[in-house]
Amino acid sequence: MSEKFFGEFMGTVVLILMGNGVVAGVLLRRSKAEGAGWVAITAGWAFAVMTGVFTAIACGSRDAHLNPAVTLGFAVRSGDFSMVGPYMAAQILGGIVGATLVWLHYLPHWRETENPDLKLACFSTSPAIRSYGANLLSEIIGTFVLVMVVSAIFSKGVGETGPAAGLGPYLVGILVWAIGLSLGGTTGYAINPARDLGPRIAHAALPIANKGGSDWSYSLVPVIGPLIGGALAGLFVRFALF
Repeated sequence: MSEKFFGEFMGTVVLILMGNGVVAGVLLRRSKAEGAGWVAITAGWAFAVMTGVFTAIACGSRDAHLNPAVTLGFAVRSGDFSMVGPYMAAQILGGIVGATLVWLHYLPHWRETENPDLKLACFSTSPAIRSYGANLLSEIIGTFVLVMVVSAIFSKGVGETGPAAGLGPYLVGILVWAIGLSLGGTTGYAINPARDLGPRIAHAALPIANKGGSDWSYSLVPVIGPLIGGALAGLFVRFALF
């Protein structure tokens, strides 16, 4: 149990460090990556997922969920909920630590950046158009696709006829890239409660230069939406596919 907890924790630390790191590089003033745009962010997040998965596996979690919605979806699929609590705790803690490392890495740039919304965006998501129902639906759809296609990638049928199992982390990274490009423009595609809640907690707690609020009024959307989407995908996979 302790190895799996540590693996999920470390994998999520790397996921958030690399993922929120690319957002900070693109948005913060006087970064050499400033203004690189949405394609750079989605690509960076894809590679962040890949590196996080490899880290989680190396540190003891062969599941390498790094995401409470994935953990819940796979629990619904299998009927075994024993790892849901420990994994979620490890993932959220990893999100807090990873976001803290982003803050430290870009330490001089927070003061150079005047817009507090850009600073918050380096930690957590926000919608392009604030409409809670539509935003929730976007997160549900994006996470449903994530959990369903991850299940397909690692399904028995794909394993017999498709790419070798060792390619799984690369394929999951490509999947997250695709979700970001296709579905991410509405809410910033949290699709992961730990990815949003952990860094949002860090944003609230850290002494970030001239920061604004942490937008707690929106914070339930990127938590509840992915959990609903993950659970629905788990049900779909359990009773309809694979």
